[in-house]
Amino acid sequence: MTDDGLLLAAIVEMADGHAEAGTRYEDAVLALLPRHGGTLERRTRATTGAAEVHLIRFRNRAGYDSFMTDPDRLALRAGLGDAAPATRVIEVRDVLLPE
Repeated sequence: MTDDGLLLAAIVEMADGHAEAGTRYEDAVLALLPRHGGTLERRTRATTGAAEVHLIRFRNRAGYDSFMTDPDRLALRAGLGDAAPATRVIEVRDVLLPE
């Protein structure tokens, strides 16, 4: 983690047959980021709609931890049951490209 905070890449795979529900869930939980010091820097979606990639920055790890245990986020996820997306989160860093 740098002074720029914690940078994460989230790879979100929608449950088969539940892409619309997964997208609505992602819309809702990403809206919770600011309450934890998080910012969505970029959101991309597979052309098939079956997956998304998010680039998220938190001011610090505590913000990420509080986001993960946010009762509203947990309730939204529980409400989806088997339709909940599977997410893999990777801690990343910015890399300068050579000129």
